[in-house]
Amino acid sequence: MTTNTPGNESRSLLPFLDRSHTIAKPGYSRWLVPPAALCVHLCIGQAYAFSVFNLPMTKLLGISQSAPGDWKLTQLGWIFSIAMAMLGISSALFGRWVEEGGPRKAMFTAGCLWAGGFLLSAIGVHLHNLWIIYLGYGFFGGMALGIGYISPVSTLMKWFPDRPGMATGMAIMGFGGGALIASPLSVWLMSKFTTATHVGVLESFIVLACAYFVFMMVGATIVRVPADNWKPEGYAPPKAASKLISTNDVYVYDAVKTPQFWLIWVVLFLNTTAGIGVLGQASAMSQEMFPGHITPIAAAGLVGLMSLFNMGGRFSWASLSDYIGRRNTYFVFMTLGFVLYITVPYAGGSGNVALFVCCFLIIVSMYGGGFSTVPAYLRDMFGTRYVGAIHGILLTAWSAAGIMGPVLINYIREYNVTHSVPKAQAYNTTMYIMAGLLVIGFLANLCVKAVDRKYHMKAEANGLPTLVPETAA
Repeated sequence: MTTNTPGNESRSLLPFLDRSHTIAKPGYSRWLVPPAALCVHLCIGQAYAFSVFNLPMTKLLGISQSAPGDWKLTQLGWIFSIAMAMLGISSALFGRWVEEGGPRKAMFTAGCLWAGGFLLSAIGVHLHNLWIIYLGYGFFGGMALGIGYISPVSTLMKWFPDRPGMATGMAIMGFGGGALIASPLSVWLMSKFTTATHVGVLESFIVLACAYFVFMMVGATIVRVPADNWKPEGYAPPKAASKLISTNDVYVYDAVKTPQFWLIWVVLFLNTTAGIGVLGQASAMSQEMFPGHITPIAAAGLVGLMSLFNMGGRFSWASLSDYIGRRNTYFVFMTLGFVLYITVPYAGGSGNVALFVCCFLIIVSMYGGGFSTVPAYLRDMFGTRYVGAIHGILLTAWSAAGIMGPVLINYIREYNVTHSVPKAQAYNTTMYIMAGLLVIGFLANLCVKAVDRKYHMKAEANGLPTLVPETAA
C-alpha cells in the first residue's frame, strides 16, 4: 500500500507527466488539442505586452515622474531582450527533451518557470534590483518561453500532417494573441494597485504569476499526442514533391550544414528583428510619436490590437502558405514590409494616427506570420522526421533578433533624444534601417533552393542515419 509521504506523492505525479500517459485513445478528436496549445501560448504570449510595464517601471521611485535612481527605458529594454534570447537558446537546448518527454511534461515545466519568473521579478521590483528582474523574467521566464513555445508546435504538426501550415498557425497564434489579454489586464491591475506613493507593478506581477500558472496547468492536463503511425481519416501522403517540397528527411545535425538552413535563419532573423523592436516598445513609441493624441490607456489598447493582428496573422498567413508556398509568402512579407516601414515616419510627421496604426497592424500580422510559416518551410526543406529539433535550433534567430530589434529601437532613440531630436521624430532613422533589413531578407529568401540530395537520409543502421551518396542517380 502506498503511504502518503512527500516522496510517494512525487512518484505519483511523475507518471502523469510522462509521454505514455498522454497518448490519445482511438476515436479521440484532434480538434481537442488546439485548446491545450492555446492555454499555454496565450499565457507565455504575455511577453509581447511587457512594454506596458516599461514606463511605470521608470517611475518606481518618483511615482509621477522619473527620479534620480529610477531605471531608464534602455535598461528596462534588456528584460525583453534577455527573455527573447533565452527563448531561442532554451528551445535549441531542450528541443530533443521536449520530443522525448512529451508535451505534458514540457508544458508543466514551462508553467513552473513562467510563474516563478514573475514572482522573482516581483521581488526585484520590491528591492528595486534590476538584476533580479533580469534573472526572473529574463532568464527563467525566457526558458519558459522556449520550452512552452515548441511543445505544442511539434504536437499539432503531428496531429495535422495534411495541413502543416494551418497546424503551425493554430499552434502559435495564441503566442501572438497573448498580449490581447495581458495588455489591458496589466494596465487594469496596475491601476487597482497604484497609490499616491506606490506604483502597482509588484502586485500585478504576483497576480499574473498565479493566473498564468493555473491556465498552463490546465493545458498540460488536457494535451494529448497521437499514437504511433496515426493518420487522419482519408489522409494520403503526397506522392510527388515540387522543387521546394521534399519527401526526404534530413538528419538534424546535417540540416544545419546546408545553405538552406542558414538562408532561412537569416530570413527569420531579419523579419523578426524588424518586427520585434516595434512590438517591444509599442506602448512607449506610440505615446512619444503622438503626444497628446495617444494616452497610456489608448497605447495599451493599441498593444492589444496589435496582439490581435499578430495572432490572426499567424493563422491566416500560415494557412495561405499551404496554397501559395512558403517562399512566396516570405516574399510578400519582405516587399510589403519595406513599403510599410518607410511609410511610418511620414505618418508620424503628418500626425496621421490612422495611417500609423494601419501600418503597424499589417507589420505585426506579417511578423507573426513569419513565425507560424517557418516550421512548415523547414518541413518542406528537410522532411518531417527531425523538423521539431531543426525548428528549435532555428529559433536562435529569434534570440538574436530579440536583442537586435529592441537595441536598435532603444539606443537610436536615446542617441537622437540626447542630440535634441524631438521625441516624435526619434524613431524615424530606425524605421528606415528596418526597411533596409527587409531588402536583405528578400535577397536571402530568393537564394533558397531545394536541398542537395547528398544530405537526404536513405536508411538507418544502428540507429544512425545513412546518407544518399553524392553520386547517387
